[in-house]
Amino acid sequence: MKPTIRDVARMAEVSISTVSRVMNAPNSVVESKRNRVMEAVERLRYQPNSFARGLIYKKSFTLGLLIPDIENLYFAGVIRGMQDACIKLGYSLMICNTDRDKERLLSYIDNFHEKQVDGIVFASDFLYPEYHDKLVGCRIPFVLVSSHSDEFDIPSVEVDDEAAAYDAVKFLIDLGHKDIGMIGFNHDNSVSGPPRYEGFVRALTESGLQQNIVKSKYASHRFEHAYQAAHELFTDYPELTAVFCVADEFAMGTISYLKDRNILVPGQVSVIGFDNLRMSGMFIPKLTTIAQPIYELGYRAAEKLHELLTTGEVQVLNEKMEHKLIVRESTREK
Repeated sequence: MKPTIRDVARMAEVSISTVSRVMNAPNSVVESKRNRVMEAVERLRYQPNSFARGLIYKKSFTLGLLIPDIENLYFAGVIRGMQDACIKLGYSLMICNTDRDKERLLSYIDNFHEKQVDGIVFASDFLYPEYHDKLVGCRIPFVLVSSHSDEFDIPSVEVDDEAAAYDAVKFLIDLGHKDIGMIGFNHDNSVSGPPRYEGFVRALTESGLQQNIVKSKYASHRFEHAYQAAHELFTDYPELTAVFCVADEFAMGTISYLKDRNILVPGQVSVIGFDNLRMSGMFIPKLTTIAQPIYELGYRAAEKLHELLTTGEVQVLNEKMEHKLIVRESTREK
């Protein structure tokens, strides 16, 4: 039979509450009792019951993660980072895939509330007022990752999307490209779409290439949508010699379209992506891209939520992490 906390207490000749304190706040117990408890734990091979622990401390030691698309490789990195941080901090992790469906997301918040999660990380989606009101009404602390809120003071961690997009387009301009297009996110359902478009506009405007601003098409987060957007872009603007894509998956869709039309990348058209997914270094040609610290974003989001849960506040409300230009094979001088 699996040993219980009562067995440990009996062997160590202490109370059950003393065993609990040794498990969760060892410095609050005198050394002699602490040593007896730890010896009993080792002899019995006792593993603390997380449910019982939750009853004592009124915590589930579980965090929730809401992500919009679990098939997107970007979120695999975020999940890995958050999971590793949870292991370090003593939490379990529950993941829900929302598909950017409002009713589903609201129902998941209810589910998290029923499961008594301690806090939630809300990833890469708009914080609509109904989401905010639901979370606040359920009294669930939460932070945003790869997102932010202009309306509410919610802790967040992300990159500077506008500055990162600017750096990508400026790199193409510095290579000598003047006919530059963009494949971006549909602004109606994207947090990062508008600021990345603004970075595209700023780089072109500063370089006197305002005429290129109209040379942009929009897609809805997937490879096949980017493929179609690339078809529309090059049908309207066949003179383009470079394309800025706001996601690596979009860059891959664009390159696949160009390959099917026997247009060489980077021989005739340079393509730059955004994210630095693992696949970006495996794709042919290897992608030049803007690297987000994807793993670190997930890890930091969990740390930030833990800080909020343990202290009631965070030192840095809206945290920006560094991006980096990674030059590979999909771009060249004009």
